[in-house]
Amino acid sequence: MARKSKLGPSSDPELLILTSLADGPKHGYAMVQDIEQFSGARLGAGTLYTAITRLAEKGWIRPEPVQDRQRPYRITKAGLTYLSEQLTKMRTVVQTGLRRLKFA
Repeated sequence: MARKSKLGPSSDPELLILTSLADGPKHGYAMVQDIEQFSGARLGAGTLYTAITRLAEKGWIRPEPVQDRQRPYRITKAGLTYLSEQLTKMRTVVQTGLRRLKFA
Protein backbone atom coordinates (compact mmCIF):
# COMPACT_ATOMS: atom_id res chain seq x y z
CA MET A 1 0.00 0.00 0.00
CA ALA A 2 1.39 3.41 -0.98
CA ARG A 3 2.08 5.87 1.80
CA LYS A 4 0.35 9.21 1.57
CA SER A 5 2.09 12.40 2.54
CA LYS A 6 1.35 13.66 6.04
CA LEU A 7 1.33 17.18 4.60
CA GLY A 8 -1.91 16.73 2.71
CA PRO A 9 -2.99 16.38 -0.92
CA SER A 10 -1.13 19.46 -2.15
CA SER A 11 2.14 17.67 -1.35
CA ASP A 12 1.11 14.27 -2.74
CA PRO A 13 3.96 13.28 -5.08
CA GLU A 14 1.58 11.77 -7.65
CA LEU A 15 -0.50 14.95 -7.90
CA LEU A 16 2.62 17.12 -8.04
CA ILE A 17 4.09 15.00 -10.87
CA LEU A 18 0.84 15.00 -12.84
CA THR A 19 0.59 18.78 -12.41
CA SER A 20 4.16 19.18 -13.62
CA LEU A 21 3.51 17.04 -16.69
CA ALA A 22 0.21 18.78 -17.53
CA ASP A 23 2.09 21.39 -19.59
CA GLY A 24 4.28 18.91 -21.47
CA PRO A 25 6.75 16.04 -21.14
CA LYS A 26 9.65 16.29 -18.68
CA HIS A 27 12.44 14.09 -17.41
CA GLY A 28 12.91 13.45 -13.69
CA TYR A 29 15.24 16.33 -12.82
CA ALA A 30 13.10 18.81 -14.77
CA MET A 31 10.05 17.61 -12.81
CA VAL A 32 11.87 18.06 -9.49
CA GLN A 33 12.81 21.62 -10.43
CA ASP A 34 9.33 22.47 -11.72
CA ILE A 35 7.59 21.02 -8.67
CA GLU A 36 9.87 22.90 -6.31
CA GLN A 37 9.21 26.13 -8.20
CA PHE A 38 5.40 25.91 -8.22
CA SER A 39 4.81 24.19 -4.86
CA GLY A 40 7.87 24.68 -2.69
CA ALA A 41 8.10 20.89 -2.22
CA ARG A 42 11.36 19.14 -3.08
CA LEU A 43 10.92 15.49 -4.04
CA GLY A 44 13.84 13.16 -3.42
CA ALA A 45 14.87 10.73 -6.15
CA GLY A 46 13.37 7.74 -4.34
CA THR A 47 10.02 9.47 -3.85
CA LEU A 48 10.00 10.77 -7.42
CA TYR A 49 10.78 7.49 -9.16
CA THR A 50 8.53 5.42 -6.89
CA ALA A 51 5.65 7.75 -7.74
CA ILE A 52 6.57 7.69 -11.46
CA THR A 53 6.43 3.89 -11.37
CA ARG A 54 2.98 3.94 -9.71
CA LEU A 55 1.68 6.53 -12.19
CA ALA A 56 2.92 4.49 -15.16
CA GLU A 57 1.36 1.31 -13.72
CA LYS A 58 -1.97 3.14 -13.40
CA GLY A 59 -1.70 4.34 -17.00
CA TRP A 60 -1.66 8.01 -16.00
CA ILE A 61 1.78 8.72 -17.49
CA ARG A 62 3.94 7.01 -20.08
CA PRO A 63 7.65 7.09 -20.79
CA GLU A 64 8.86 8.71 -23.99
CA PRO A 65 11.98 7.64 -25.92
CA VAL A 66 15.28 8.47 -24.21
CA GLN A 67 16.74 11.85 -25.20
CA ASP A 68 20.37 12.66 -24.34
CA ARG A 69 20.46 9.89 -21.69
CA GLN A 70 17.29 11.22 -20.04
CA ARG A 71 13.85 9.64 -20.23
CA PRO A 72 10.99 12.13 -20.38
CA TYR A 73 7.48 11.19 -19.28
CA ARG A 74 4.17 12.37 -20.69
CA ILE A 75 0.78 12.55 -18.99
CA THR A 76 -1.91 10.42 -20.66
CA LYS A 77 -5.53 11.31 -21.29
CA ALA A 78 -6.49 9.16 -18.29
CA GLY A 79 -3.92 11.04 -16.20
CA LEU A 80 -5.36 14.39 -17.28
CA THR A 81 -8.85 13.20 -16.34
CA TYR A 82 -7.68 12.02 -12.91
CA LEU A 83 -5.74 15.25 -12.28
CA SER A 84 -8.74 17.36 -13.26
CA GLU A 85 -11.01 15.40 -10.91
CA GLN A 86 -8.59 15.71 -8.00
CA LEU A 87 -7.99 19.44 -8.52
CA THR A 88 -11.75 20.05 -8.71
CA LYS A 89 -12.20 18.24 -5.38
CA MET A 90 -9.34 20.22 -3.86
CA ARG A 91 -10.86 23.50 -5.11
CA THR A 92 -14.14 22.62 -3.38
CA VAL A 93 -12.33 21.95 -0.09
CA VAL A 94 -10.30 25.16 -0.40
CA GLN A 95 -13.35 27.30 -1.19
CA THR A 96 -15.31 25.78 1.69
CA GLY A 97 -12.39 26.22 4.09
CA LEU A 98 -11.85 29.86 3.12
CA ARG A 99 -15.57 30.63 3.50
CA ARG A 100 -15.64 29.00 6.93
CA LEU A 101 -12.51 30.83 8.08
CA LYS A 102 -14.45 34.08 7.79
CA PHE A 103 -16.66 32.84 10.64
CA ALA A 104 -13.90 31.43 12.84
